Amino acid sequence: MLQNPTIKRLINQLWDKFWSGGIANPLTAIEQITYLLFMRIIDAQDFLFIGRFLPPGQADKPENYIDKQELRWRKFKELPEGEMLSRVQLAVFPFLKTELSDEDSPFVKHMQNAVFVIPKPSLMKDAVKLIEQIYTEIDNDAKIKGHTLQDIQGDVYEHLLTGLAQAGRNGQFRTPRHIIDLAVELVRPKINKRIADPACGSGGFLLAAYLYILTQYTTDKDDYLKRDEDGFLRGTRADQLTTKKRLTWESRYFQGFDIDQTMVRMGLMNLMMHGFKNPQVDYRDTLSKEYKEEIKYDYVFANPPFTGNIDKGDINENLKLPTTKTELLFLERIIRMLRPGGTAAVIVPQGVLFGSGSAFKLIRQKMVEEAELKAVITIPSGVFKPYAGVSTALLIFTKAGRTDRTWFYEMKDDGRTLDDKRTKLTGYGDLQDIVTRYHDRANATPADRKGQCFFVSKQDIVDSDYSLGLNIYQEKEYEAVHYDAPRDILAQLRVLETAIVNGIDELEGYLR
Repeated sequence: MLQNPTIKRLINQLWDKFWSGGIANPLTAIEQITYLLFMRIIDAQDFLFIGRFLPPGQADKPENYIDKQELRWRKFKELPEGEMLSRVQLAVFPFLKTELSDEDSPFVKHMQNAVFVIPKPSLMKDAVKLIEQIYTEIDNDAKIKGHTLQDIQGDVYEHLLTGLAQAGRNGQFRTPRHIIDLAVELVRPKINKRIADPACGSGGFLLAAYLYILTQYTTDKDDYLKRDEDGFLRGTRADQLTTKKRLTWESRYFQGFDIDQTMVRMGLMNLMMHGFKNPQVDYRDTLSKEYKEEIKYDYVFANPPFTGNIDKGDINENLKLPTTKTELLFLERIIRMLRPGGTAAVIVPQGVLFGSGSAFKLIRQKMVEEAELKAVITIPSGVFKPYAGVSTALLIFTKAGRTDRTWFYEMKDDGRTLDDKRTKLTGYGDLQDIVTRYHDRANATPADRKGQCFFVSKQDIVDSDYSLGLNIYQEKEYEAVHYDAPRDILAQLRVLETAIVNGIDELEGYLR
């Protein structure tokens, strides 16, 4: 997580400039800031600026070509503000869209409809100035504090994405990074296994799985591996991986989908900002008839949108649940995406755990009877603030065999306050306890159901109509409270009444 307070302050100033400059939509602001960050990042890649570039709309004549050196950040940042904006709009941005990656890459494909909408030269000038200051701090951290440039850039982008708090719509909201990390730590994905997110948004789950695997191939040194503020060990050096193996792995084994073109671009750029050379994120509705990929992935991570309902006529014919509710259809989709033996970690609204409708019961039955439902971890409602106040749960299941018993955990503390401010508290909350207990659950002695975590047998789940509501199985301990008999309470009140009357009489005596 981003630790440098100066960078945080500069990012907040950047937000303020875009707001006052006429770009009030947080998603639009992040997208435009991202384009500028990319322009600053690619300036260090000399090979991109060899030769000449023909801006779109210009006739193919020698005089219309521009030297690519003139498209560099270091060049246009020195121009007068009006000329700077014109240069970026007409030449630099089209260059970014078409020549930053291979022609057939998802990045180029989904950048075709992207637009650069910074409206005023003054906003352009201020934004460039602030980004320069941010990179001065990034370079300082890299040189003095020993952080890698890639890690700091990634943290900067993560902090920038927190501005999506105001942009949640259609049930879409950004999953907190520490909850994503928790899901990945529980599943422990392995290299060269296919990983997918059917509703990936900005790509948080794909990125977390990627960073987790890099950590497993990073030498265990104090300079290489560090625990973050939530206790998760991370290191991205991956010095035990060859460059060739790493490039092959990251381009073949990660796949994201989303139905929002803007979020597809955000996901692509988020992954590239963290080091992906050719990320695979595509525009596709994985619930629709157009989606055909099944029995393909070893791991699926998701926090699918809770949009309520979709058009029945659009639902993929392989999805058999009698419902149009997306939170249920996505669970069925994920089960079908998994290879035999594949594992999923999915965040759902808690209503999925105990909803009484036939589709609710059927999807829970599928997870219990057609897969091994390993864990149900309830998450308190405040964790997704300020995006939403909904109570959620993390489900972990493997497409293999059937359920024997399921591990339940009641998360009470995620290491932050549960109000809109979400202030970080000392310690890790329940996060590391969940990780430790989950991975050691096979050795745990079956206990009663009075604590935060316990096992529930498949038979008990079946007998409860496949309900997964934690409160159904948790045994609450109540302390016996002794109350005086009503006659004794009345006697005590009369004694108190007499004392009050006597006190009032005494006070009145002082007034005579």
